[in-house]
Parts: sequence; structure tokens; C-alpha cells
Amino acid sequence: MIRKAQCSCGALSVDVEGEPAVISLCHCLECQRRTGAAFGVGAYYPKDQVRISGPSTEWQRSVEDRRLRFHFCPTCGSNVWWETDNHPGRVAIALGAFADPEYPAAARSVFERSKHHWLELPPSMEGYVAGRTSQRTR
Repeated sequence: MIRKAQCSCGALSVDVEGEPAVISLCHCLECQRRTGAAFGVGAYYPKDQVRISGPSTEWQRSVEDRRLRFHFCPTCGSNVWWETDNHPGRVAIALGAFADPEYPAAARSVFERSKHHWLELPPSMEGYVAGRTSQRTR
């Protein structure tokens, strides 16, 4: 199966083959600011299953001992994909960039210490106080 993700104007796109290795919600304050939403959602694919087309602007930030490299469309500003040191060999695609309500559900929720109090998640979803190696919330 091949899926296509793209920015709002269509200039930056990503084609992925197969299923994601993991889909993760992130409630950290940085993802809230980056997305303008209560959380960010990334679908992580092995790098060899990803084909990126179009121009992008990169913005980097560091968290603790790892770097995150976000790629935005220089025209419309959509954040379409990123790479992180804690997921080597994988590319994260913004789930919303697929514009597919039938896309598979997230398997885990991280940085729940800054999750909005009104947001309820399924009990079956793994939850973590911080990153995926931190204390579990459920």
C-alpha cells in the first residue's frame, strides 16, 4: 500500500509504502506550540519506505540529549515530516498531512504530564509520563 501526505498547498509531499512502524501522540509543550493543537501525532516509517518530494525548510531543536529536525513547506508553512535521534532510521510523517480519516489509530501517547486535562484517550492506548521509556500512566 502506498499513502501520500502533503502540505496545505501541495508543494511538499511524502509517499510512504507499507504500514508505519508506530504511530504516537505527543503532548509535550513543544509539539503543542509546533502544531497549534493540543498534541502532535507522528506516523513513523522506516526511511527506506519514504519518498520525499518538493522543497522544505528545516528547523532543529534539542530535547535533553537528542535532536529533532522538522521539515516545513516554505510556501504554506505546514510541518509535513521530521526525524529524531531517538528513532534512528525512521521518518515521522504528520498524521494530519495524510488527510485520511481512515488512517490507523495511534498506539501510544507520550509526555502525558502536559496533556490537556479535558482530553480522554482509550484505555487500550499505551500512555507515558514523558518519553516511551518513562513511567507508564496506564
